[in-house]
Amino acid sequence: MKKSVILMLSSLVPLCFLFILQPQHFAKAEQPENSEISAQPTYEMESTEVESVADDYSPVYMDSKDPLQDQLISYAMTLMGTPYIYTGMSRDGFDCSGFTTFVFAEHNIQIPHSSRMQAEQGQHVPREMSRPGDLVIFTGTNPEVREPGHVGIVISQPGDTIEFIHSSSNGGVKISQVEGTRYDIRFLDVRRVL
Repeated sequence: MKKSVILMLSSLVPLCFLFILQPQHFAKAEQPENSEISAQPTYEMESTEVESVADDYSPVYMDSKDPLQDQLISYAMTLMGTPYIYTGMSRDGFDCSGFTTFVFAEHNIQIPHSSRMQAEQGQHVPREMSRPGDLVIFTGTNPEVREPGHVGIVISQPGDTIEFIHSSSNGGVKISQVEGTRYDIRFLDVRRVL
């Protein structure tokens, strides 16, 4: 299983470079309304997440007006497939806030290594106005505890379904979407730090 996931993710790396080189040629693939995607239960921290797999949709990535946003997202995409390591903050592995801290630090933007503290950074942005480079904040795995426990970086454009890149205990650095998944229930806020 681990080998097939690594093979799948390694095939995504060349696609990331295509997104970087000519993003205007890519569009979001439609997912049938009645389709349901579910993850097999595991004993990891975020085992209840429902994830879309690469074959079911393609992340929206378009040139923004801000080169820093493009650079930040492009760099984050190069880290796809990096494993999840609790408290990790290096290319060897990341936890969620370690991933966001690492990506922003590579662009000389300092944010704390804590999803709770990142939820206080920058300014609140309405959900529908989220843009590439914004932080998207979620509860931990228990959505009834309405406190920050997970964070990712938005890669979608304002008005689109929110897609984000993050480090999950259920798969490492990957792309997920909010709407139609368990992240919709866990959603707390969008924070603009750029």
